[in-house]
Amino acid sequence: MTPYLNYNKRILLVEDDVELSSLIADFLSRYGFDVMTVNNGTDAIKQVADLSPDLVILDVMLPGMNGMEVCRELRTFYSGYILMQTALDDDADQMKGLEIGADDYVIKQVQPHLLLSRIYALLRRSERKSSHSNITMEPYTLVCGPLVIDLSNRTVVLNQAPVETTTAEFELLVLLASTVGKVVSRDEILQKIRGFEYDGLDRSIDRRISRLRQKLVLDDGKALIKTIRGVGYQLCVYAEED
Repeated sequence: MTPYLNYNKRILLVEDDVELSSLIADFLSRYGFDVMTVNNGTDAIKQVADLSPDLVILDVMLPGMNGMEVCRELRTFYSGYILMQTALDDDADQMKGLEIGADDYVIKQVQPHLLLSRIYALLRRSERKSSHSNITMEPYTLVCGPLVIDLSNRTVVLNQAPVETTTAEFELLVLLASTVGKVVSRDEILQKIRGFEYDGLDRSIDRRISRLRQKLVLDDGKALIKTIRGVGYQLCVYAEED
């Protein structure tokens, strides 16, 4: 399924990593978004004032004026959505961003389809607010056998029963579901979700996998997430015994 190719909204991407900025812009453009990019906070404020984008993707770590300062300044005149990107999985930074006016956040380097789901989820809010909107957004879903993941509403259903997940668990599940049937290494998971390489010591992914596996169990007791020892993890449509 190719979702929302005609859903044209304007996004300003504020990111000082030129290569990453280009990759994100190209990806979002394929889904019908009009993406503009700037690499510093001062230009971001000017562009928002001039162009009034529907959504701003704002990196926290910017040269000169950082993302927190930019967010605070934008909220003096901008009422659109702000999605912050942070390189650190730090609750304090995330809470601060939300307190000063951000609508949501993602951890760099976020898996592309998860970023897309966050954008859709934010833009759906404006669609709900407008009773005169002529745009209908259908749920964008990943379907893996009995498992259905709605990226727009950030919901998970297994065998028609809802599954509660944390934000971190949802991000991990989307990554596994995007490569269903393939083994994803710890290093790849850390690179895509948290932005750094696996050092052989970090066990946070193992713990997250363990919690998620307990939630994704079929009626016959088989878990949908399989551990491939020494390699990584695999989401199976019909799980085998570990």
